Amino acid sequence: MSRVCQITGKKVMVGNNVSHSKRRTKRKFYPNLFTKKFYLPEEDRWVDLKVSAAGIRTINKLGLKNALLKAQEKGFIKNF
Repeated sequence: MSRVCQITGKKVMVGNNVSHSKRRTKRKFYPNLFTKKFYLPEEDRWVDLKVSAAGIRTINKLGLKNALLKAQEKGFIKNF
């Protein structure tokens, strides 16, 4: 599975390492991802998601069902 948050869509970004002499080399910025289980009481089952820290805060704010529906609407997950 790739390094993409299933709730927010955050993924790897590319940038530069800049040394003291201002020499630039390519590097990657990885999202802060966790593989976490969430309980979905409406369907009485557990859902495994790969979510970022911001995705966990989104789930806490909106609720799991609403967060999953928004992510599905934006195309981050197919079906849950």
